Amino acid sequence: MVKQYASGFFGTSLASTLTAMGVDTLIHAGVSTSGCVRATALDACQHGFVPIVVRDACGDRDPQIHESNLFDLDAKYADVVSEQEVLDYLSTLTTGN
Repeated sequence: MVKQYASGFFGTSLASTLTAMGVDTLIHAGVSTSGCVRATALDACQHGFVPIVVRDACGDRDPQIHESNLFDLDAKYADVVSEQEVLDYLSTLTTGN
């Protein structure tokens, strides 16, 4: 998928593709936390998906901007978790635990 804007959803078929696949939760990582990560997580929420933002798999030009955006995302739109929490969760899916 090629995107031109901050959100992976805007101007793309991402929402309909994920819905057709039966996806309900999205794990977000990338740069920048205040731009593309935030926009895509917010749009994921608005499309009815559960957004999970991986704290240590995102970054921004300034640590304070990064942290304030993670704080706001976690308070309103997404679950902000560590990489290890995501890996632990994914391992339960593959092992059936």
